[in-house]
Amino acid sequence: MASDWNDIPDEEFRSIFRTWVDQNCPSHLRYMRKQRPLFNEVAVWYHALAAKGWLAPTWPRQYGGMGLSAAKHMIYVEEWGRLGCPRIPDHGIGLVGPLLIEYGSEEQKAHYLPRILSGEHVWCQGYSEPNAGSDLASLQTSAVLDGDEFVVNGQKIWTTLAHCANWIFVLVRTERDAKVRQKGITVLLLDLTSPGVRVRPIANLRGEADFCEVFFDNVRVPLKNLVGKINEGWTVAKSVLGHERIFLGAPTRPEYALERLRRLADARGAFEDPAFMSRFARLRLDLYDLGSAFERYAKVLRAGGELGAGVSALKIFTTELYQRITEEMLAVAGEEARLADDLAAGDVEIDAMNLFLDSRSPAIFGGSNEIQRNILAKAVLRLPG
Repeated sequence: MASDWNDIPDEEFRSIFRTWVDQNCPSHLRYMRKQRPLFNEVAVWYHALAAKGWLAPTWPRQYGGMGLSAAKHMIYVEEWGRLGCPRIPDHGIGLVGPLLIEYGSEEQKAHYLPRILSGEHVWCQGYSEPNAGSDLASLQTSAVLDGDEFVVNGQKIWTTLAHCANWIFVLVRTERDAKVRQKGITVLLLDLTSPGVRVRPIANLRGEADFCEVFFDNVRVPLKNLVGKINEGWTVAKSVLGHERIFLGAPTRPEYALERLRRLADARGAFEDPAFMSRFARLRLDLYDLGSAFERYAKVLRAGGELGAGVSALKIFTTELYQRITEEMLAVAGEEARLADDLAAGDVEIDAMNLFLDSRSPAIFGGSNEIQRNILAKAVLRLPG
């Protein structure tokens, strides 16, 4: 075992990582039709990664992560996608971990980080509300300090996988009269098994319960579960959104979809059509560009820098490329696409319609692409409001 993965040449690291993953990721979980599996559906893979020490690629080694550089993390992501590894419930790894490492107290780090790695705590993200989605600063879920506890009341919506989580990191309003909406917002860590919490799943286009509503009725949260300072949670929230947008901008989804398109096109003889060949080449080149863009932003983050508003372009690029690939997949599938999710393509089955439906939501969650374009217009291009 290397003292530091970043000291190993890239291709050697790729070989080591690919070999172990190929041997240890269960075959029945490869290339799952379900893009957002529940924790219990992929727990065996989650625990295998944790036991190997490969669950948290970007966390510092002192907290149980791999401490990968931008280049090594790109290899991790690339091989994960190429091998068809299932997505794990990753709010704890990708969002809560970085949040606590940057803003949490030493006690919070010591308590929560090991429990994320062990799978004891499965997290979800409590940001969006019925009237505060992409316009997150208008959130109204309240938290009133009562002695050494907050009393939380309100509702969150589109909370991904809340029904298989037992903890939520939640944005609450602790000052209603703030002149600037971004003021008076606080971040709390909330146990979903607390009295007064109710979770209601929402079926998505595929008929699967990826999303949930979460209701809080006089839920009491210890003061020690505050992250950062009271009324200064917007800074924390923006940091997490930066982590989320680069995560949502990872090339994993379009990379997986392009490989499925290639297999389907090969089985259906689509590569004999010069027009399709041209369209496929453009998609493949766009995917290469996406990988390069992702690497640039990842390098900034791994070096301890702050991601600027420009990271919004990454989310737009990724989600719209994913949609274009899946639209091409339906064109190749033809009339069969409407009959079933799984289409025979040689020795594999291609989930064409499922991928098409799955590609609709990433352009909305994590801040819709319309909002991302507004951010770029104002913060990057300096256009007038």
